[in-house]
Amino acid sequence: MVNIRDLDPSASPLDYYGSELRRLREAAGLKQGQLGDIVFCTGSLIGQVETARKVPTRDFSERIDAALGTGGTFSRLLGLVLRSQLPHWFQPYAEMEARATYISTFQTQVVYGLLQTREYARALLSIGHPGKLDEMVAARMERQRILDPHHPPVICVVLDEALLHREVGSSEIMRKQLGRLLASRDEKWLQLQVLPFSVGQHPGMIGAFNLLRFDDDPDLFYAETYDAPYMTANPQLIRDRSVGYARLQAEALSPRESATLIARVMEERYGHEPGSDGRAMA
Repeated sequence: MVNIRDLDPSASPLDYYGSELRRLREAAGLKQGQLGDIVFCTGSLIGQVETARKVPTRDFSERIDAALGTGGTFSRLLGLVLRSQLPHWFQPYAEMEARATYISTFQTQVVYGLLQTREYARALLSIGHPGKLDEMVAARMERQRILDPHHPPVICVVLDEALLHREVGSSEIMRKQLGRLLASRDEKWLQLQVLPFSVGQHPGMIGAFNLLRFDDDPDLFYAETYDAPYMTANPQLIRDRSVGYARLQAEALSPRESATLIARVMEERYGHEPGSDGRAMA
């Protein structure tokens, strides 16, 4: 059994989650092993979550809510817990991204985080976060909950062709990732375009960036540099980058042409034919 230790609920969302789990479990008159039996896990896992040594999953939180009759408390807390697992420098952007009504993104190296498959994200994050890989992947997948079909933001995505060819993880991972991009064509709220090699020099050569628009707040520009992220609501910069993004969209392939290119790369580079009749998924 995990040794009981005092937690400061205000130390972090994870500590608060753990302290609430312990408080409500004890109020229900259950030992860790008993609650574990109810939610189909070990008492040791319950103890690790209670002492903030283990980050809970969404499935775990939903089962705990059902077992303790909390009315969804832990499922709601989980979003804060997982967001706190993101790098500190990225958390302010993630909070704004979750509130945005319109998102425009240009990506040069990797697929935009909201469109990454779990396997692709895991391969990427394994490079810099081997000690917290499960937590980081869970946090990235949690970001994608803003794509709830009932009220998703409108998203415009322009991807540099280079990232389609850059193998991340394995050929199988790339097949699934490019398949995810192709499937996104069915989403009315998403427009996906590829900027082909044939364009040559273009306004996005400064690097990847995002533009966020809100119903009631100023627009935001966000970019990551080697040293630190950069986020600003400077009107002149927003204007300049918005014009640059419009030019990127104009030079990029149409959504239909982009899908054809993605399907071709998927087949030729990663050994998969997207359509049984040999045609691209258009």
